[in-house]
Order: sequence, then C-alpha cells, then structure tokens
Amino acid sequence: MTSFYTEEELKGLGFRHIGNGVCISRKASIYGAQNISLGDHVRIDDFCILSGRIEIGSYVHVAAYTALYGGSDGIFIEDFANLSSRICVYSVSDDYSGQTMTNPMVPDEYKAVESAPVHIRRHVIVGSTSVILPGVDLKEGSAFGSFSFINRDPEPWSMNAGIPARKIKERSRDLLELEKQFTALYKSNSPAEPVA
Repeated sequence: MTSFYTEEELKGLGFRHIGNGVCISRKASIYGAQNISLGDHVRIDDFCILSGRIEIGSYVHVAAYTALYGGSDGIFIEDFANLSSRICVYSVSDDYSGQTMTNPMVPDEYKAVESAPVHIRRHVIVGSTSVILPGVDLKEGSAFGSFSFINRDPEPWSMNAGIPARKIKERSRDLLELEKQFTALYKSNSPAEPVA
C-alpha cells in the first residue's frame, strides 16, 4: 500500500476540482474538501492541514507539516509554486489587541477576525518554518528564506528573508526559460512522458 491516496480515493473525498497526477498523503488532514480545487501534478505531503477555500494550480508541492488556513476569502497558489515544510499560511487571523476575544470556540459577536485572501504567484518558493499573514500577495518569482515572517507584498523576482521579511537581492528569471523547455517537451498530463 502506498502512503498516498489512490485516484479513486481522491475522487471520493469530494474536492471541488481535482486534476491529474495529484498525490496527497493519507496522513494529511483535509477540512471542507468541497471548497478545495487542485490542478495537475500537485503533491501534498504528510501531516499537512488544508482548511477553507483553497485553489492550487499545477506542478505545486506542499511539504510536510505545512498548514493552509483558507477561511472564506481563500488561499490561491499558482503554477510551479513550492511551499517547504512547516509553513503556516493564514487568510484569517484573530485580533490580538485585547479589545476582543479570540479563538474559534467564542461566538463571532465577541471577536474581530481579520480576513483577506492570500495569493502565492507562479514560481514562488517559501522556505521552511515561514509564516504568511492574511492579505499578502507573493508576487511572481519571489523567494523567501527559512523562518521568514511575511506580512507585506514583496517585489516580483526578489529574494527575501527575516522577521519581518525584507528584500535581500534580486532573483534570476532563468527558470522562465526552463519552464518553456519543460512545457514544450512534456505533455501537460504526464511529466514523465516526452512529446514525440
């Protein structure tokens, strides 16, 4: 037995949409599959949490222990993005000021929850143990070192790190040429089978 769900099992989980070549660990926790769309060739590893509205493109990896809390506004991950292990992405957050109560066991009228969509664009890579807050738009090609605290939009094709994350240098766009070669060589439904 494999540690990933079979194609038939994945269909039975009730995802809003599921593409070809999707690998999801049996040890991942999925809440509200009807609000989750997955493109082609998506891999979600052990002990990940997917909750709320989530839309993931194609050729995306979500590594072990990563949590995606989409709430109602959602998390949108575009093609070729990569989330390393132990990342937390929040589209919802409690008010920490002390003026309201917090936690999901308290009725909404006693809380002030911040909610805003999170966008993770094409070719973004986020290092292990990073945190992404509501409303952030990770621009195309931006990269983040491990332990980054991401609370604002980065520049496209920038390398960032720190608490809070700040730009440290430009990132090469050479991988765009590699993407062209990759998509020209391989069929969209099978990355292991070259086009004749």
